This record gives sequence, C-alpha cells and structure tokens, in this order.
Amino acid sequence: MTTKSAAAAARATVYGYPRQGQGRELKKAIEGHWKGRVTADALRTAAAELRRTNWRQLAEAGVDEVPTGDFSYYDHVLDTTVMVGAIPDRHRAAVAADPLEGYFAMARGTQEVAPLEMTKWFDTNYHYLVPELGPDTRFAADSGKQVSELKEALALELTARPVLVGPVTYLLLAKPAPGVSADFEPLTLLDRLLPVYAEVLADLRAAGAEWVQLDEPALVQDRTPAELNAAARAYRDLGALTDRPKLLVASYFDRLGDALPVLAKAPVEGLALDFTEAAAANLDALAAVGGLPGKRLVAGVVNGRNIWGNDLSASLATLGTLLGLADRVDVSASCSLLHVPLDAAAERDIEPQILRWLAFARQKTAEIVTLAKGLARGTDTITAQLSANRADLASRAHSPITHDPAVRARTAAVTDDDARRCRPYPERAAAQRAHLRLPALPTTTIGSFPQTGELRSARADLRAGRIDTAGYEERVGAEIREVIAFQEKAGLDVLVHGEAERNDMVQYFAERLTGYLATQHGWVQSYGTRYVRPPILAGDISRPEPMTVRWTTYAQSLTDRPVKGMLTGPVTMLAWSFVRDDQPLADTARQVALALREEVNDLEAAGTSVIQVDEPALRETLPLRAADRPAYLEWATRAFRLTTSGVRPDTQIHTHMCYAEFGDIVQAIDDLDADVISLEAARSHMQVARELAAHGYPREAGPGVYDIHSPRVPSAAEAADLLRTGLKAIPAERLWVNPDCGLKTRDWPETRASLENLVTAARTVRTEL
Repeated sequence: MTTKSAAAAARATVYGYPRQGQGRELKKAIEGHWKGRVTADALRTAAAELRRTNWRQLAEAGVDEVPTGDFSYYDHVLDTTVMVGAIPDRHRAAVAADPLEGYFAMARGTQEVAPLEMTKWFDTNYHYLVPELGPDTRFAADSGKQVSELKEALALELTARPVLVGPVTYLLLAKPAPGVSADFEPLTLLDRLLPVYAEVLADLRAAGAEWVQLDEPALVQDRTPAELNAAARAYRDLGALTDRPKLLVASYFDRLGDALPVLAKAPVEGLALDFTEAAAANLDALAAVGGLPGKRLVAGVVNGRNIWGNDLSASLATLGTLLGLADRVDVSASCSLLHVPLDAAAERDIEPQILRWLAFARQKTAEIVTLAKGLARGTDTITAQLSANRADLASRAHSPITHDPAVRARTAAVTDDDARRCRPYPERAAAQRAHLRLPALPTTTIGSFPQTGELRSARADLRAGRIDTAGYEERVGAEIREVIAFQEKAGLDVLVHGEAERNDMVQYFAERLTGYLATQHGWVQSYGTRYVRPPILAGDISRPEPMTVRWTTYAQSLTDRPVKGMLTGPVTMLAWSFVRDDQPLADTARQVALALREEVNDLEAAGTSVIQVDEPALRETLPLRAADRPAYLEWATRAFRLTTSGVRPDTQIHTHMCYAEFGDIVQAIDDLDADVISLEAARSHMQVARELAAHGYPREAGPGVYDIHSPRVPSAAEAADLLRTGLKAIPAERLWVNPDCGLKTRDWPETRASLENLVTAARTVRTEL
C-alpha cells in the first residue's frame, strides 16, 4: 500500500474506556450488591447499560472501532483468570456454586478464604489481582464474558474489537500458587495455555469478531532470551491458527525494544505501539526492522495516562513518519483510557482557560478522531482544531501558574546536606528509644481510620453550604476523639489521629499547596470499587501555611501515648497526581519535598515525636526498563530525605509502602534512611520481611499482619502466626506490628475486631520472646 493510501485508510480507535460511568454508577451498583440492596440481575443490567453508554459515546464522537471486553466488575486480569479457568482451589466451590459471588470472593476474600494477592499494574496506580499458578494448573476456556460483550456491541451495529490480556503477559504477571515452590516459573505453562486462547479466539470469530487485540505490555520490560522466545512461539502458534480473527498485538507504557523484531516477524496482522512514552525509541526500532509491510499499525500518539491536551501538530508529524512504515496506520491513545477521568467538561470549578489545557477520556477521544481525520483527509480539514490547539498550548506555556521565581530560586539553592540526617541511624535509634520508651513489638496503624457516614455527610453538607466550617470541624473533632479513645482502649502503642479531616491522602495536601488543581468529578479506578480523584500538578509548588499541625496536636492533647504526624511523601504526591509534563519529574519532586519539609519541621516544633511520610508509590513509579532506574531512584530517594532530614535525632521518621513488589527496590528503601518502614505483607505471607533480611536492612520494619483490602477479620492466632514468620527474618527489637495499609475503606466493626486481634497477637508473641 502506498503512503497516500495508508493515510486514506486511517481510522480512530481506543484500547479501553473508563468503566465507572459519569456518576460512578458501577461502584454504587456493585457495593449495593455486596450489601444486599442490589440483586445480581440488577447489577448485570446496570453494567450492560454502562457498556452501551460507553460504546455510544465513542461512536458518536467518531471512533471507527470500539473495544469490547475491557469492561470489568473488578479487574481485567481477574477476568482473564476466569476466561482461562485458572481458578485457585480454595475458590473453586464458590465459583461453581455462583460464578458472580465466586468472582467477588477471589477479588475480596470471605471470612473463610483469602483473596488473590493484589499489586500494581506496571508503573500505574491501577491494581490487578495476581494469578496463582503451579505445575498442576489445568486451564479451560470460558469465553462467555468476551463473546457476550462483543455481541452486545455488534447488536448496536458498531464495528467492535475484543481486547484480551495476551498469554505471555498473563503468565509473566502470575506468581506461584500457595504451596508451590517459589522458583516455579508460570511461563513454563505457555504450551498448556495457548490452546485455551485458540479456543477463545475461535469463539470470538464465530461471534463476529474481525479483529481481536491481545495486550502484551509485559514485553516493554527487560526480557530474557527465553522469554522473548516464548513470545515468538506464542504468536507463531496463534498466528498459524486457521479458525481465528485477525490479531492485533498491543504494547504500551514504554519502548518495545528487543521484542519489536519478534512481533514484527510474527504471523499476526497488526501491532499497536506507544508513541508517547517512548516515541523516538519505537520509531527508530520500527524503522530498523524495515517497518511492518502488509500489516496494520495502531499508533498510540495521544497520552492515555495523563490529562494534558495533545500537541496535535507534533502528533501529526509522528503519524506522517509512520505512514511509510506500515500497510495501514490507525490512530489511538497510547494505552487504555481507564487511567484518566471521564470528562473534563464536568469540571465547573476550574477556570475555563485552564480547563482548555486538559483532556480527559472524552476529550482524548476527540483528539484521536481529529488526528485520524487530519491524517486521512488532510490537515486543511482540521484547521480550526489546529489553531485552537496551538492557542491552548501557548496559554499554558506562558501562564504565571506554571512559573514561580521564588520557588525556583529556593529549589536551586538545595545542597547535599539538606538531604542528610544530622546523625547516623544507630545514634538516632538510641535517642528514640530513650525518648519514646516503647515495648518490644510496638503496635500501631498506618494512619487512616474508617470514614463514617456522619463524617461523609458533614463533608457533603459543608460543600453544599448546609453547615458552616465550625460545624464541620466539630464533627471532625468528635471523630478524632473516638479514634484516640478506641486506640487507647485497644492497647495500641503509637496512635494516629485517624485523618478524619482528609478526603484523600494526596488530594488533601494538593488542595493546600499552590500549583495544584483539584477536580470535582475526575474519578479514576484504583482497584475494584475504589476510585480516587488524582489532583493535577499544574505549576510550581509552595506551602502557604501548615496543613496538618492543628489536628495532629489536638489528637496528642487527648493522650499520653505518642501520636504520629501523617504526611504523604513527594514521590507519591507526584505518582498519584496527574503530573506536569513541561519539566523533569526530579525538579517537580524537589519542589514538593521542600513544601513538605516545612510541614515536617512544624510538626516537630509543635511536639510531634513520630512523623510518618508515606511513599507507597516509590516502587510503582519505578521505570519499566532497568537502564532507567538508577537515575529515578537517585532523585526519588533524595526527595524523601530532603523532606525528612531537618528533624532532631530523637524524632522518629516512619514511612509506609503497600501493594507492590518490593524485592527489586530494597536498596532504595534502605537509601530513604527512615527509622521505621511499614509494608504490605499479609497476602504475600511476609515475603517482604524475607527480602529485607536478605538485604541486611539495618533499621526497624513493620510488615503488615492484617490485610485491610479484604472484609475478613483475621484472628489473633492468624496474626500471631504471621508475626512469628516475620520474627524469623527481623529481630524482635526491630519489628513493629501493624496492618498492611490505612483503614479508611473499612467499616468500624471489622476494624475494631481486627485491631483488637492484632494487639492480642502482639502481646501473645511478646510473652514468647
């Protein structure tokens, strides 16, 4: 096909779309079902209506080919586990009895069985449920969801493309099942899994699929020759099938690297590549392999992970270069639009000119359609859009919001000594023990406590003007008093104030720092029915006034036990925001760190002896390629130390991390130089404790003994067993006892019971020392 004909054939498509609905209807329906207020049939009806709404929005916007199968009640990797029949033994009876309730049991657990482990989806803030596999795993195809959703879209007379997690990525994301040797490699099951994918592909073809997309984002990571050979074998075998649709293999989040020639030579009909995160690298690699003659290329030129408007002219230039490298070039976002909010037009509190800088899922869809039109019909057909886009980009570049000379001067003045504690850890530890006088195996929580209905109502009443600030603060004070009283009665050693005043651990701070924008409706799925509103980091950052001192000191006035000050760390403030793309992340991290440093110092001056600076996103933001990691970890750990290094030796600095694989960043955890770290460990059975021990981690640690992302209440005996496992790796004088994460999402009854059991477990094990 000539370049001209390749351009004329260009179509607009996306890989996935936000699932929740404009008003988070899916969340409300699912949680209503869990509470017995919404029947299974009503839930299915609500889900089907949301899918139809999404497809109609896409089609009306001009998208030529809509995705199916991207919708999920909880997680698309869990959906894949169901599709291939890899149900853990402990959940098989529940799934057989009621597939929907069994599905939720795998996701959330029950009082009788634990859920699947949960961790981050590559370097995003989305969490997936980790498949559990072993040498005895037998797969069986169940394409019911995928086929039925395809048929729903086809019934609307839409061109639809089912989207599946690819077989190689599925196996690379899996882990050995409980009881299976830790050195078992799930990829060895590939030959057993491929026939199941072949059956699903045949079912989709029979249902009317012309194309099926197989997502292989794991191939943008560093891969061994054996793993690349497995990918080659997988797509050789799938491509050789006669009873199948055309195959589009998609990668995103980084450069495809050594996997690109493997996929380019595979007998598949198309590839989808990311031309935002790794545009130059993927362009060069594509040219080096001689392009994709005879194949379809879906070019991800609109950033699917951030909310800034696209530079249409730059994207058109990239697309023009690609035209000579494939038989047909289509236009898409770089990845699923799952990672951005639904519609910027719903935001009424952002200044209209600033709002024009932003593009949520619906605006990104419009950008994709505009680019496809300009590519297929010529730029003279999109003159008005190009002109408006140039004006919006110029407005942002020259806005005083983005540049504060005072902040930049302060950041430039930072020295190495500013990011170094004044005493080495052994001296600090001795000073802290003398000052805090804590028992062996001290107990604490991570920070947040359940947000009650009364508190949420008070927050809504404040926003609506039904109560004044004084009335709202009275409610917050009452919640803090209850949290402190419960912790004292339960016997916890280091208390927290419960964060009653906070809507979210990032948004709360963003609303109090200059340079951030907050949204009202910018919800993004984090996991299951947990949605967050990431703030927008739009300009230079400073702290006008203290943010946490008032309520922390109030809580401390209610008890003689130490109360932790609670802050969110600089890397997490970036990772869980939509970060600015007009300067290096390291520069932005330093600005945030300096603002937080002021808060840390003010907390100490107000009498706070224990200060926790959470960095759960340190691992999440780790670059996918090893070559890119040292530079990132250097500025990320430096930003944390810059935040925390201005305190006295007897002030104890804690940090917290959760729901990620920590083994490959243990040195970075060490480099944070925090006095105490708490980490998720319950679902992974203390794996992180063993990793810390293998590294020789010299400071104190609290691997979690209570999985807070499940409604089940762990018994005291269960928590004690986990604690004994932790003691095999971490000596008692350096081991803390705590939950995996904050308790905001839990209800009070299960929180009380779980923490009482946690304290009982700690006391039991103390007597054994």
